[in-house]
Amino acid sequence: MPRQFPLAGLLRLRQLREDEAAGSLAAANERLRASRARTDGISDALDGTDLDPAESASLYAVAAARASARSTLADLHALEAQLQADQERAQDHYRAARAATVGLEKLETRHRDTEATALLGAEQRVLDEIAAAGRRQHTGKDRT
Repeated sequence: MPRQFPLAGLLRLRQLREDEAAGSLAAANERLRASRARTDGISDALDGTDLDPAESASLYAVAAARASARSTLADLHALEAQLQADQERAQDHYRAARAATVGLEKLETRHRDTEATALLGAEQRVLDEIAAAGRRQHTGKDRT
């Protein structure tokens, strides 16, 4: 019976960490995508306003609204930069977790191959013994 991979527990832990890192990366990607969509929406709204105010009060209101929208847009750009940095950290964390897992997965594959080779070798020895016993038995019957 093949032996269990001695580092199976550590491999499972690393796989769990990799899964956790993948989840964090997916969440960071989604937050970044949502932020970019909001930023694009406000940019489009700013570009799409084509007002020609007739009175000075209307002009001041439009200027204040545009200034407010630009301020909001600047805040969103700052948030997007922060989210981009978070996404890059999550990507690095995932890559490190994946690299740690891959090394152990290769060791596990090598262990399985070694165990399979040993099992096949043991089966072949049993078959050789059976064949040799059959030949001895067959050779012994021919002499009598």
